[in-house]
Amino acid sequence: MLNNPLEELGRSTRNIDPSILVIFGATGDLTTRKLAPALYNLGREGLLPANFACVGFARKEKSHQEFRNELKTAIHQYSRVQPIEEPFWKNFQEQIFYHRCEFDDDRGYEALAALLKQLDSRYATRGNRIFYLSVQPKYFSLIIEKLAKHGMIYEAHKTVDRWSRVIIEKPFGHDATSAEALQKDIITFLDESQIYRIDHYLGKETVQNLLVFRFANAIFESIWNYKHIDQVQITVAEEIGIGTRGHFFEEEGLLRDIVQNHMMQLLSLVAMEPPVSLSAGAIRDEKVKVLQSIRPFTTGDFERTVIRGQYGPGFINGKKVVGYREEKEVDPQSNVETYVAMRFFIDNWRWADVPFYLRGGKRLPKRGTEIAIIFKDAPGVLFKQNGRKNDPNVLALRIQPDEGIAMKINCKVPGPSSPIQPVKMDFRYGSYFGQSPPEAYERLIWESMVGDSTLFARADEVEQSWKILTPILDYWAKHPSRDFPNYPSGSWGPKKADEMMEKDNRSWRIL
Repeated sequence: MLNNPLEELGRSTRNIDPSILVIFGATGDLTTRKLAPALYNLGREGLLPANFACVGFARKEKSHQEFRNELKTAIHQYSRVQPIEEPFWKNFQEQIFYHRCEFDDDRGYEALAALLKQLDSRYATRGNRIFYLSVQPKYFSLIIEKLAKHGMIYEAHKTVDRWSRVIIEKPFGHDATSAEALQKDIITFLDESQIYRIDHYLGKETVQNLLVFRFANAIFESIWNYKHIDQVQITVAEEIGIGTRGHFFEEEGLLRDIVQNHMMQLLSLVAMEPPVSLSAGAIRDEKVKVLQSIRPFTTGDFERTVIRGQYGPGFINGKKVVGYREEKEVDPQSNVETYVAMRFFIDNWRWADVPFYLRGGKRLPKRGTEIAIIFKDAPGVLFKQNGRKNDPNVLALRIQPDEGIAMKINCKVPGPSSPIQPVKMDFRYGSYFGQSPPEAYERLIWESMVGDSTLFARADEVEQSWKILTPILDYWAKHPSRDFPNYPSGSWGPKKADEMMEKDNRSWRIL
């Protein structure tokens, strides 16, 4: 078939093979809030394969129609596009099915294999499979082993007429040792090309735009280095506490839940060198190089430049909230961190001695994820006001909410006195393009169907990230905090985080 010379190459022009998506843990919160709305919106916009089916796999007893009705309720509550288009949903729901099974039940997997073959015949899906593991990490290896045992995972390089892929939710491992063990378990049955380790931050439009912003705009690439940048701040702030995730958070903590994946991914995208191409391998090679260049922490760093915190009682939006130790399923003497701030150095030519400050926390004053590039001061010969320097230029990339890009520059205020005032140039995706950007899970599910792993973490990325952070976890395990809780809900974290910045003659940005 001839290509249309006027057709713009991009997302809509990539071929999508027929396939069946099997969601393990289909009655869980992730399916309700994210996966069901994502599938509905992809289907509504014509981005799913023409030949497609979805099977929910869980341990609760229910019929196909009960499962469909539950998904419809979830879509009505959480979809970014409202209201539900009834004619589309009426047809779409006929492609959705439910399979009850325990994760270790061989007979249930036999029945699943038979169901998938029936759906292949009915929907002409050619045997292509995507298995989404929205389950607790302890089940990853077991499920993959059972799928392989019952012939639902194919050998990647020996099967050319069909394919199988596995999407794995975070966390991938609990530390460096467990991540390595999990990797050894799953590569017994899967090739690396079949593994899609999902980090939903990589599906956000602003994160995807980082590569375009950096490498398609020459004005920024030329100043993206230690000669012009004073510091980089990455913030992931949440107003909410841990809610009903007390048991999970007691095992993970914020360093594992947010820093090891989301924040390290943002760091590597900001700091990476230009890839040789836009292929998944080339981009991920450069991200790994960044992680390999991060300066190891010393024992002194664990006290001075790695700050942990835990929220106590306080107020959020004028409402009184309890502290972490009073949350459900949380140990009253818990030493689990709900806040982390730290300073990194990347020892390469581009970033020599430029500090990267990362902070993330629960029960902070507002929700926001931002990457702030703070430039060095202009020479102070001109425009000093009463001996005080002008504000530095700042480039802020907002990941959520209000996705966009802002730049702070200094301007003259009209009038004869000529005072200088910082002003902000602000670009917002929603207002400029006239529509809200797609949800991250929409993009990531679509990419897994296409077979593009660019927005998914590779094994060496995960392993290198754990190598950097596991020494911190080991130190904290041996030296429990003596001052938890050390910041009230509704504040910007413990005072030690501010003191760390003050010692560097810097301060945290106000979101």
